[in-house]
Amino acid sequence: MLVRDAMSTVILTIGPDHTLRQAARLMAARRVGAAVVHDPGGCGIGILTERDILVSLGLDEDPDVERAQAHTTTDVVFAAPHWTLDEAAAAMARGGFRHLIVLAGHEPVGIVSVRDVVRCWTDSGRRPAAVSA
Repeated sequence: MLVRDAMSTVILTIGPDHTLRQAARLMAARRVGAAVVHDPGGCGIGILTERDILVSLGLDEDPDVERAQAHTTTDVVFAAPHWTLDEAAAAMARGGFRHLIVLAGHEPVGIVSVRDVVRCWTDSGRRPAAVSA
């Protein structure tokens, strides 16, 4: 099975100046664990995850003041729609993250999460091979 078969094509995209509270509200409303941060004047495409927001809160930072750009991962590993789920899972395991932005050319076309991979493997009855990190 391929990434394009598992990914969500509904992408939450926010700007770098969104506050963490705004990002959290949008993520909660859409029931997603990550948002693509589009910063054409800066880093380009990054990702903000629920974990990033939790870390900020754990440091007692104010979610109404903190901006997405300060918490965005810009050193992103991207997936391609034609990758296998094994390739995506291996990239996630190596990087220690749970989401990959899927690019076609230079444009985000989806996000694939660990949950998406597990759902596909479970639905297909496939037992994944061991993935070495």
